Amino acid sequence: MTFISEADIEGLLLDQLADLGYQCTSDAVIGPEGHASEREAFSDVLLLDRVRAAIARLNPAIPAEAQEDALKQFVATVSPSLIEENRRLHRLLVEGVPVEFYTADGTLRGDTVRLVDFNDPDGNDSLAVAQLTVVENGINRRPDVVLFLNGLPVAVFELKNPGGEQATMAGAFNQLQTYKAQIPSLFRTNAALVISDGLTARIGSLTANLERFMPWRTTDGRTIAPKGEAEQRVLVAGAFERARFLALLRDFTVFSHSGNGLFKILAGYHQFHAVRRALHSTLRALAMREARPETLREDPEDYGLASVRDYRPGDRRVGVIWHTQGSGKSLLMAFYAGQLVRCPELANPTILVITDRNDLDDQLFATFALCADLIRQTPIQVESREDLRAQLNRASGGVIFTTLQKFAPPAGESAYPVLTDRRNVIVIVDEAHRSQYGFKAKVDSKTGEISYGFAKYLRDALPNAAFVGFTGTPIDSADVNTRQVFGDYIDVYDISRAVEDGATVPIYYESRLARIELPEAAKPTIDDEIAELTEDEAQSEQERIKRQWSTIEALVGAKERLAMVAEDLVRHFEDRVAALEGKAMVVCMSRRICVALYDAIVALRPDWHSDDDAAGRIKIVMTGSAADPQEWQPHIGAKARRDLLAKRAKDPSDPLQLVIVRDMWLTGFDAPSMHTLYVDKPMRGHGLMQAIARVNRVFRDKPAGLVVDYIGIAQNLKRALAEYSAADQRQTGVDEAEAVAALQEAFEVVDAMFHGFDYQQGLTGTAQARLAIMAEAIEWILARQQEAAAREKTPEAQKRAHRRFQDATLALSICPKRSRWRRRATMHARSARPWASSRRCARP
Repeated sequence: MTFISEADIEGLLLDQLADLGYQCTSDAVIGPEGHASEREAFSDVLLLDRVRAAIARLNPAIPAEAQEDALKQFVATVSPSLIEENRRLHRLLVEGVPVEFYTADGTLRGDTVRLVDFNDPDGNDSLAVAQLTVVENGINRRPDVVLFLNGLPVAVFELKNPGGEQATMAGAFNQLQTYKAQIPSLFRTNAALVISDGLTARIGSLTANLERFMPWRTTDGRTIAPKGEAEQRVLVAGAFERARFLALLRDFTVFSHSGNGLFKILAGYHQFHAVRRALHSTLRALAMREARPETLREDPEDYGLASVRDYRPGDRRVGVIWHTQGSGKSLLMAFYAGQLVRCPELANPTILVITDRNDLDDQLFATFALCADLIRQTPIQVESREDLRAQLNRASGGVIFTTLQKFAPPAGESAYPVLTDRRNVIVIVDEAHRSQYGFKAKVDSKTGEISYGFAKYLRDALPNAAFVGFTGTPIDSADVNTRQVFGDYIDVYDISRAVEDGATVPIYYESRLARIELPEAAKPTIDDEIAELTEDEAQSEQERIKRQWSTIEALVGAKERLAMVAEDLVRHFEDRVAALEGKAMVVCMSRRICVALYDAIVALRPDWHSDDDAAGRIKIVMTGSAADPQEWQPHIGAKARRDLLAKRAKDPSDPLQLVIVRDMWLTGFDAPSMHTLYVDKPMRGHGLMQAIARVNRVFRDKPAGLVVDYIGIAQNLKRALAEYSAADQRQTGVDEAEAVAALQEAFEVVDAMFHGFDYQQGLTGTAQARLAIMAEAIEWILARQQEAAAREKTPEAQKRAHRRFQDATLALSICPKRSRWRRRATMHARSARPWASSRRCARP
């Protein structure tokens, strides 16, 4: 008898949905053959009587003919593409269906027919139907549970038995893909897909691949369910509580384009709750509404960090959101902007998005441009100070992108003119931890001119605006500027939780230092200078650093050294991609070194080179001008070239596998298939943490990212991680030697299980030999278990003996702490294999 069946999982789900206010029934009741039928045929996926009733209830002032016209518009198929249809219908669900009709006096009037009441969950008809049979093109399929909102199918649950050998989460996902292909009409209005076996549950969008089906680990945004707890109940309570599900449908769903076409994105739980907290903190900062305590329960204190919860109303400091790189920070900002635009208290606000680099401005602008439906307008990217002034000279509205440097006053002046004094202006700053956001005055030692940090100029220009900061790395504990401008934390989503959730992968570290030939007496000085050499300083400091340490660049870029780096890098990368398909980035100290290293690599692998930007396996991404040396010119191009290379680097099927950069693409660039970062440039602090995050994206079966160190960043990495929690430190910069040691221990445990069995042919033999060895290995294990059980005296001990090998294997695969699984696996291996020597058993 099965301990728990799929029917049991379905029953638990329906009971919980009923508790949340959903009506629950089955297709046996409302199907074409049911005693309370609501479908004329199995091909009907809309419950039309419920749709008509909802339209009439929500639009009493609109004539019945116009209501019917709206229904016809909604039901009609406009595009053969499922995702295109889903996008069109999503817009109609959120914004309503436009109609025209004649009033009693004969006037032609336009109006909008609402399909959903987003303000009152009780104003909607929420229904859960079990075992809904759908027949389309002669194919009969029956999803486990379908949720209907006002008669429209908006969610599909595919459930599995947690004890079933073949009933896996991957199987549930594949079943949904089959449904989409064979009964696509059921998914035209779909808002969410769920796969669950009760213990593990994941939610995803219509186009999400398996790795983008994510957990939902909280119901209230504060208490995070621990790993190991049954996930279905938390996911359903967190995402399908009726008010939250309406918000998820309207405010936290976006459509975007990639090289593979249109796709749909559903916010994760961390984004959903962070945005809601940020909105309430914004209203508090502008003193526009008394914040309700229950909606402002902050969690930074759980991390030992200060929060903005007790800040006084009207202080214009919204706070800082720290969500680790790779967890969707850019989309988080777009979701937040969408909430600001919809907020009635803000009365159509002006949103100013600020970065401190042009490439980041372009990347973030591109994300917002794709979310134009969500922010209900087309964002604007300003080109100059004059353009900035013109765009801010408006009565309301606008999502405006600019760089921080445009707030510098004219030469010789220390004040910036007021651009607008409106209160409904919200300034969103990306990577809000950088040093140039200070208020302090600085005196130029040569000219005597006084200048200030950009924070002062921002306040001068926007005296009544509210400021919110977003960062992928924590604020330095000694950083007072960030807190003065933005305040403390609103929300935290750190590395360890992102890795736990599968939002990012862990990062490993490997040292492959390439020697720099120096006199012994110079080494301490050079080491100190390399440790200080960094790009996360203000622009003026960067210029000073470049002049002061040009000697270091010459040593790092010496021809003999670069030849050594190139040879090692090529060998390492070829081994890497042989084991794990993907791409890599090389970070160099200067543009000269980028070109020299490129030449050294191409000398070893000529076939990697191509003069065509659309071909070749290796490229340099850098800026430059006609004044640069001739040998650099093939690698210098306009924005169009960089966009082409970015597209190629992001496409896992494109032959471009290795990109060399100095500072381009080290922040904000997202290429999930990139799994290795080769570092030959001194970096530290936030800049270092942002750079290594280029390899933490989730992609197919990629288990982790790898940072390969050629110049000695280990100590700087440790110092940068000092601002993170102990759990985060365990997930980032893990020494590869430690990972190899853990793998070796696991291998020795498994090797001990097969002591006396020759499995070498299973590793090196023909395909037929490997199949034969696999069958023999199974028989070997079963025989050893039978022998062990025969030696036991009691039925319970015999059962344990039959489970020992399975238990040992499970201990190796699921226990995150080495000491814990080592004890368990070794215990099982010892007890299951008494014929092995005690010395050999003691080694694992």
